[in-house]
Amino acid sequence: MSDAIKHECGISLIRLMKPLEYYQEKYGSAFYGVNKMYLMMEKQHNRGQDGAGFASIKMNMQPGERYMSRVRSIESQPIQDIFDTINNRINTALKENPEAKEDVAWQKKHIPYVGELLLGHVRYGTFGKNSIESVHPFLRQNNWMHRNLIVAGNFNMTNVKELFDNLVQLGQHPKELADTITVMEKIGHFLDDAVAKLYKQIKKEGFTKMEASPLIAERLKVSKILRKSSKNWDGGYAMAGLLGHGDAFVLRDPSGIRPTYYYQDDEVVVVASERPAIQTVFNVAYDTVKELPPGHAIIIKNDGRVGIEQIQEPRERLACSFERIYFSRGSDKEIYQERKELGRLLFPQILKAIDNDIKNTVFSYIPNTAETSFLGMVREAQNYLNKKKEEQILALGPSISSEQLHEILEVRPRIEKVAIKDAKLRTFITQDSSRDDLVTHVYDISYGSVNKGDYLAIIDDSIVRGTTLKKSILRILDRLHPGKIIVISSAPQIRYPDCYGIDMAKLEDFIAFKAALELHKEQGSMEIVENIYRKCKRENGSSDAEAINHVKEFYAPFSAEEISSKIAELLSPPDIQAEVQIIYQTIENLHIACPKNLGDWYFTGNYPTPGGNRVVNQAFINFYEGKNQRAY
Repeated sequence: MSDAIKHECGISLIRLMKPLEYYQEKYGSAFYGVNKMYLMMEKQHNRGQDGAGFASIKMNMQPGERYMSRVRSIESQPIQDIFDTINNRINTALKENPEAKEDVAWQKKHIPYVGELLLGHVRYGTFGKNSIESVHPFLRQNNWMHRNLIVAGNFNMTNVKELFDNLVQLGQHPKELADTITVMEKIGHFLDDAVAKLYKQIKKEGFTKMEASPLIAERLKVSKILRKSSKNWDGGYAMAGLLGHGDAFVLRDPSGIRPTYYYQDDEVVVVASERPAIQTVFNVAYDTVKELPPGHAIIIKNDGRVGIEQIQEPRERLACSFERIYFSRGSDKEIYQERKELGRLLFPQILKAIDNDIKNTVFSYIPNTAETSFLGMVREAQNYLNKKKEEQILALGPSISSEQLHEILEVRPRIEKVAIKDAKLRTFITQDSSRDDLVTHVYDISYGSVNKGDYLAIIDDSIVRGTTLKKSILRILDRLHPGKIIVISSAPQIRYPDCYGIDMAKLEDFIAFKAALELHKEQGSMEIVENIYRKCKRENGSSDAEAINHVKEFYAPFSAEEISSKIAELLSPPDIQAEVQIIYQTIENLHIACPKNLGDWYFTGNYPTPGGNRVVNQAFINFYEGKNQRAY
């Protein structure tokens, strides 16, 4: 994607269902779980490269023996840094105690991180915070084993202030106003409450304090804790948690916004943000990896019982379509097909833009993630040409000559790798004039790939801000002297902020918003903008349930084509020679390509939770008042 936007996180949870000795005997190592977690995190590093964390719990440890371990990193290669730390601890312990190399019981007792329950996390620091304190998993410690809580998630809550106030009303004193802290403390509060009630009940039954501990673990209803904790959550989330005694859970939001997949056999239960990670690491078939239903949790008890339980009433399934377009790895069977379909469905618009002149058109893509949609686009161009060739051949009939046939068959889509991203280049100078010159060189071009006057149709995943297009890509493409550059976005116009985990928070950052604003100015309709501000301001402070997305009125006077045309005008450098046209995917075709993931609020403003409408209105207020801050 030419516009770098960040995603919140990726999660991995592994529960080994056999004793560690089993994995030592079958796979040659008691560190089987640690090795698999390393692979799971690496296979999801696309979801976050600002930080990573790992936590583990050892089952059935004696009092005085350490049973929880955690390590986090914000180094430049955080996953590698974490597992270097883990490996160093393991290798040091075995070097100092060579007799313990085959002694799994000793390893479990004395080497940290070697446990049956493991949780991994990769993150992007979307809020500008990239301190080690912001890295998951988060830990809530207690001397009672059952009250220890480890939490990591892929999520954003829209109502953090409300959740914070709820904790204060419960008598707590949260250390900061952050959704991770408030969510963890909410779960922790009801966990404490449940453990205290069970302890009291078990004591009444005549059991001693020491006898109470395993009974609490057995009777603790994680689903009940999650129902109470998540009752007022408004957001998109895949929330993973470990309890000190060995229970584990992953909870998905009721709209299914954030992705969650799981696999189970007699050796392992694994949960992750992406299906291909599970398939690849555990070498299992596509159809054995299941999607966790919206509003449900997979709960793994410390005794090995596994269940899928409804926690909140599922709402209309509006899973994030941006996952399919860009964020998730394209190696997923469904996502690969969907991305090709996104490219295919754009072809009629492209054909119109090039005046049906495929012979003089070069097709390309902006590396690296647009390659799959490019394949779909080119495949459709080939289908179109095949039909044209068939018509020409049939029209000439039996009298067709070898030369004529050769001339017809010779026409094919001209495919070139025009743009090449220089991944090593860093724009280290902060002065605008010098920095802009460096930005121009983030991409290289293949000289000679385009003839003078050709159409150049180049596809990208999405055009969010358009900064790199204007300052780099269009400038260097113009050096090839095409007659017209058509930039194609496999996603529709991004018009509204995301508040569920993608780093797209400010309206004024979006090139579609800037284009619509320019159209309002040109057409003398700025009173509409002012009226929207008044409506948003008037509604500010009302309950989320009453909130209406007033920002839809901002775009209503203009067609998608008018906005696209203005975007092309705004993004064209003043000295560019080629004509520039920008084509966006339609909402209708997005839904055709991604029929199971219909969450499209950043394109349409149709937010899946009430908090989304409040957020978008606040974002408009911030824009109008010139406040450079997030709306949530």
